[in-house]
Amino acid sequence: MLAISTRKVAQIILMGHELDRAEPEMRGLVDNLNEDEKAELVAIMWIGRGSFEPEDFAEALRTARTEATTPTADYLIGTPHMSDHLEAGLEMLGVDAKDEEDDIM
Repeated sequence: MLAISTRKVAQIILMGHELDRAEPEMRGLVDNLNEDEKAELVAIMWIGRGSFEPEDFAEALRTARTEATTPTADYLIGTPHMSDHLEAGLEMLGVDAKDEEDDIM
């Protein structure tokens, strides 16, 4: 379903919770994603914060692609509660990242 792996999203979620020490690593991970993965990451976050409904994922993805004017890492880091929104977005899309998060930790 998703172009971005659950493991990558889980890594970003964990790094987002530890931005004080993990920001450079998170930036590196996000910067190395391809354009489809970056757009999906933003769309997942938007769904998690309630900007789009899960059934509107395709629309969120189109919007993320067309409105991308800021580097994705900067946009994510500048979004309050980014990690919480990513977790919620995955859950709303029927994806459980907890196992991946536990494996990474």
